[in-house]
Parts: sequence; structure tokens; C-alpha cells
Amino acid sequence: MIERKRYLEKLIRKQWNGRIKIVTGIKRCGKSTLLFEIFKDYLYKQGVHDSNIISIALDDDLNSSLLDPGKLSSFVRERTSDKDQKYYVLIDEIQYAISKEELRDKDAPVRLYGVLNCFLRLKNIDVYVTGSNSKMLASDIATEFRGRGDVVKMYPLSFAEFYAAAGLEKQDAYNEYSMYGGMPYLLSLRLDDDKTEYLSDLFNEIYLKDIEDRYTIALPSVLRSLTDDLCSSVGSLTNASKIARTLQSARHIHVDAETIATYLNYLTESFLFSKAKRYDVKGKKYFEYPSKYYCADIGLRNIRLGLRQQEETHIMENIIYNELLCRGLLVDVGVIPITEKNSEGKWTQKNCEIDFVATRGSKKYYIQSAFNMDEPEKSQKELRPLRAVRDSFRKIVISKSYGKSWFDDDGILRINPTDFLLDPESLDR
Repeated sequence: MIERKRYLEKLIRKQWNGRIKIVTGIKRCGKSTLLFEIFKDYLYKQGVHDSNIISIALDDDLNSSLLDPGKLSSFVRERTSDKDQKYYVLIDEIQYAISKEELRDKDAPVRLYGVLNCFLRLKNIDVYVTGSNSKMLASDIATEFRGRGDVVKMYPLSFAEFYAAAGLEKQDAYNEYSMYGGMPYLLSLRLDDDKTEYLSDLFNEIYLKDIEDRYTIALPSVLRSLTDDLCSSVGSLTNASKIARTLQSARHIHVDAETIATYLNYLTESFLFSKAKRYDVKGKKYFEYPSKYYCADIGLRNIRLGLRQQEETHIMENIIYNELLCRGLLVDVGVIPITEKNSEGKWTQKNCEIDFVATRGSKKYYIQSAFNMDEPEKSQKELRPLRAVRDSFRKIVISKSYGKSWFDDDGILRINPTDFLLDPESLDR
């Protein structure tokens, strides 16, 4: 059993807070294990009896009748009818209780939300659910749960979690992680062929087929080509119009930008990809487009491309981005204008990029992901945007060129990727 301590601690803190605890994340990242094994084991150790834990897996065909929200409500109420007892209600893959019709019609009321809200009136139950679709469970919370929903976002194994469980030397663990990623089941597989087959099946048989089925995708070949394009260009600026043009010119696939935008939403709502918006550091505003997309797990990205595009620069950048999300930070792509003389001696202004502007509460971090900083020209390019930022928030460069962490004369933290990934406090050192 892999300890997912940061997620367990969140559930423990939220017990009996009068809200529905909603664990969201990509399928197979460990949500069911967290709820049905790790959290249940914690409850048992606290003296909670098995009869006071109501566990319901909606992706189990034995519970097919409970996909009807009314029957689900009756089932829970019957088993929690003793008002002198306290019950924990754990429901896995809750999105299966939402019909396709409710998904397609944005104005249609979702019966499930009404049932979950009614559960909140039962003071002797504490409700926890998991779901693999952010639109159905995260973005609707403010309106549908009227401020009484509490989201715990879960991700595949971080590098620190993987390293603790893999039993490998640090560099070997990083090499393995940067190739196959952090889907928990991989730790039970030894052969590279088995890992490749598992990740490929996840992409084709679980993620893409689930999207195609639930959203009734009219152009599945376009969805799959779009997925390939996003995997190939992680960390690159793009938008729906650009992708549509690329598909048309490179693959002779004729599709409009509106369809691409819709499919991009499906891929992010299903947690396969995350979108990082561009943020004007000086003007303190967001650009509408273009944006960057990162894959939820680097192993899924690599296998989707047949291990053909192993650019360490992009792989490291994707891993760092996912780590920042795991730590609960909001992550944007920074843009800052810099004025300098051109080759003709004239002053010109151009926008320079900061890979990540990560914020959490009142804290902010400016982060560059630079695989190689050995060449002076490359070093200058990466440091110039950070030096142009005039506020006092932490500036960081993460690079494989560094050994032990250190601060330069500009107060910029230089740190190598494994030290950054393994130390949960590395941003504040």
C-alpha cells in the first residue's frame, strides 16, 4: 500500500464539517484506494465499526440499480436510519449517476446534485464521493452545492511518493519516473513491455473511450489526433484555431476551431490535460489566448507518442508543472515585457516568458524550468525574465546543471530537479 499522506490528511481535517467531500482526479490515480482502503483503514483504527461505513462503488455492475439517484438516496437512507449512530458514506465514481442527457443539456437539472444536497440535512452521516470529471463535480460546486461542497484534488504519484515506494536509487528513480510516470499500478509491474501495455490501454480503452461514450463524440478520429498533438507539444503555446490549422496542414483533417475548443474542454474536464493560462506579470491580467497544455501524467504522454519524442526539456517541464499542482498551487505562464537594444542599437520591447508563475494564498513564485544552464547564452536567456520582475517574491531556476542548491547575487534560487521534487518545502528554502 502506497501512503498518500497529503490526501489522507486532507480528508481527516474535513471530517464532519457539514460538507460533501469530493475527491476528483484522473481515473486510476488512486481515488478509490484512498477512500475505500486508506481512509477506511484510518477509520477502523479510530474505532469506527464496519457497519457504520456505507461503501458504494457505482462502477460495479452489482450496483447498477443505484445509478438512479432516487434509488441511491433510498439505499443510503435505509442503511443510516438509526439516528443514534454516526455513519460514513463513501461513494466511488459518482459521475455514473449522471445521465448523458443531463450532461448534454446544460440547462437540465442534475438529479444527483439534489440527492447529495439532501444528504447534508441528515446530521448523522458524513459523505465522501469520488469522481473523474471536473465539470460535473468541481466547477458546479459553487452553484449546485451552494457552498457546501469540499474538493480534494488528487493526482498520480508525485516523484517523492514514487521514490519512497520504488526502492530505486535517486537518479534511477527519476529516469524511471520521467519515462513511465506515476500511475500507482505501475509499481506492481516489472517489465517495460507490461508498463507500456498498461499505459497504452489506459489511454485507449479507459480515457478516450470514456470521453467518446459520455459526450457522444461525433469525430473520434479528431479527438485522438488532438490528443496526439497536445502530447507532442506539451509546454508550447497553442489555441483551438492553431490546432485546427495544424491538423489540416499536417494531417489533412478538416475541422473547425469551435469543435477543437469543445474537445479541449472534454480533455481537461476528464483531467487528462491541464491548461495553464498566460499571465501579464507587469499588467497583472490574463491573456485570453494562446495557452499551454500539460499532460496529467508524463508516462501517459510518452507512451501515447510511442516513446518517440523524449525531449528531456519538455518532460522535465511537465513534471515540474504537475508537482506544483500537487502542492496546491495555481500555475500560470508568466509574460513580462523587457526593453533592450537590438543589433542596430535601437531600443525595442519584447515579451519574455517565465515558465511558471505559481501562487498559493499570499505567496507567489516565479519559476524557470531549464534542463541545461551550462552555456552562458542559455543562462542569460533564462535569467533575464526573472531579473526583470521587480517585486520581492521568490525567483527560482530548476536545472539539471546544478548540484547543491544555492542563491546567486540576484537572490535567485538555483536548484536541481530531484532536490526540488523530493523536498516539499523546496520553494521556501
